[in-house]
Amino acid sequence: MTTEPVNPTEAALYEFKHGMGIFTEKMPEIAGPYNDFAKACFKEGQITQKGKQLIALGISLYAQDEYCIIYHLKGCIDNGASETEIMEAVGVTGAFGGGAALSQGVTLVQEALDDLLR
Repeated sequence: MTTEPVNPTEAALYEFKHGMGIFTEKMPEIAGPYNDFAKACFKEGQITQKGKQLIALGISLYAQDEYCIIYHLKGCIDNGASETEIMEAVGVTGAFGGGAALSQGVTLVQEALDDLLR
């Protein structure tokens, strides 16, 4: 039994995962190799999974992709990143990506942190 999302952040995660499930069913020859590639990229290596999720969060912020921002923020949390580490990643992204990247970090990331941690 699936639990209903209790806040907008969980609803976005649900929508993303549901959409990927439908895409995977309809386009297995594309989604399968992509999912395998992504899984291999996020395996622990010289860079920890936490580090990889922080990198992905920064790229998601730079790309202005709200679903990926939330997805990788959850990945950061699940892999033990502190709020300070997450905010440092937001800062680095803002330094590189300017106001557009920083605006997502000071709004969406903070709202999603509140939803996921409290």
